[in-house]
Amino acid sequence: MTDLAINVALPPTRRSPEYIQWAEGLGYSHAFLFDTPFQGDDVWVQLHRAAERTSTIGLGPGVLVPSLRHPLVNAANTISLHQLAPGRVSVAFGTGFSSRAATGQPTIKWSYMEQYIQVFQALLRGESAEWEGALIKLLLTSDLVGELPLRVPLLVGAIGPKGDAVARRVGADGLFGMLRPTENLKRWKRASLVIMGTPMDEGEKVTDERVRLAAGPLWGGMFHFVYTMQGADAVREMPGGEAWLDVIERVPERERHLAIHLGHVQEMNEADLAAWDAGGYVSLTETTWTAPVTEFGPAVRALAEQGVTEVQLQPTGPDIRRELEVFADAVRS
Repeated sequence: MTDLAINVALPPTRRSPEYIQWAEGLGYSHAFLFDTPFQGDDVWVQLHRAAERTSTIGLGPGVLVPSLRHPLVNAANTISLHQLAPGRVSVAFGTGFSSRAATGQPTIKWSYMEQYIQVFQALLRGESAEWEGALIKLLLTSDLVGELPLRVPLLVGAIGPKGDAVARRVGADGLFGMLRPTENLKRWKRASLVIMGTPMDEGEKVTDERVRLAAGPLWGGMFHFVYTMQGADAVREMPGGEAWLDVIERVPERERHLAIHLGHVQEMNEADLAAWDAGGYVSLTETTWTAPVTEFGPAVRALAEQGVTEVQLQPTGPDIRRELEVFADAVRS
């Protein structure tokens, strides 16, 4: 048995509350939903729906992107979710790679993040804070006034020194990392690592259709990230990169970010499929946590020795229940 807590991270869809209910039954500690309104649903709506269907699993947005909402909106929704799930709410913030890139914008600056989180915290303490040149405050009605001050665990998605420093200055309880633990992640009491991929059954190959459906969208997200952050030349170095660019570069540059993020980490778009069919799948086991289940479990459990305290499975594909069950069994074996 491992000391790692197991969590699940999901997009906010109408089925997410059902998946979270399954995860609770399997003993998952927390469920986080993405802040990805460009895909057509709202993180807070689905978290509230999940709260009504569960009783023990922790719930929260992972991660909120500050530029998408006024601080009052996120503070109010935190209070509202806490009323439905008292003691189960955590809130995480990040600079918003996906949600910003899908709108053609860069990630937000850490200085903005720090200011936003400080205002958010002040609001939950019941204090006034300056925002956009004026004071704001949660002006609660008499039936809600007893809800404040409210303190919920705060996490920050950060992999570098700037984010780490901001997280410490705002008094965060822990960090979110991605795929592999970084040195700064190890220095936190609560260190949560997101894992994207699928445990493969005995005899399965990366070219099998189940594997493609379960891990292909996550693998395709690597192209989205590399193109956005490093450009076309970096993508050409990736297996399948030329085929991916052949599709994407047909789209006018002004609209290209929209084509890139269509289906982002939920389903493969035309460019992702072209890269896969061109043989890009050979990098699947290197760029995602996709491996035979006999290797997958020990590799995940070994993260505890590297300072990770909780792992977040980010499942996708048509059989989320299978992904949740096999992951839990593999990590706990």
